[in-house]
Amino acid sequence: MLRRFYDWMIHLSESRFAVWVLGFISFAESSFFPFPPDIMLVPMSVAQPRKAWFYATVCTITSVAGGIVGYAIGALLYETLGAWLISAYGYENGVEQFRCLYAEWGTWIILIKGLTPIPYKIVTITSGFAGYSLFWFVVFSAITRGARFFILAGILNYFGAPLRAFIEKHLTPVVIGFVLFLGAGVLASHYLFTPGTTCH
Repeated sequence: MLRRFYDWMIHLSESRFAVWVLGFISFAESSFFPFPPDIMLVPMSVAQPRKAWFYATVCTITSVAGGIVGYAIGALLYETLGAWLISAYGYENGVEQFRCLYAEWGTWIILIKGLTPIPYKIVTITSGFAGYSLFWFVVFSAITRGARFFILAGILNYFGAPLRAFIEKHLTPVVIGFVLFLGAGVLASHYLFTPGTTCH
């Protein structure tokens, strides 16, 4: 089953619609979609390593654009759509704590969490809800999301064919490792959203 899914992803990554799908996933992940753009960025860059930099650029631009939508949801629609999205991901009990952390550590939260597998939509929505500067939110989002995607693209571009051969030879452990990596981000975000901090 994993092999069929992998072959399907490689086939999709080589289609003329691949960049559009990549851009949509990257955009949506920053505001409401549960899956990161890595699920497309990796197979697309493995299939065509020389285009990895272009794919990273697409991810960066669309991720920041999606982040602005997430920011708007937090700033303008938090009581309705924003609260529903936060609740859907199970973070509603720790929002106030996270808002308090934002007051003191907002810049570092954006920079650090943008590099990690922690769901970035939580950062974007909370940034708007906490009233963080939109200008600096865009600047720091571009820096951290660009760093994440370009570092990954650099690795995929450099190793290219050998990496594809390794993935195809060890597909099951690679997929398990990727899932565990994403799961670690989700668990970390739940830890950060654990109630206990109060505003002063």
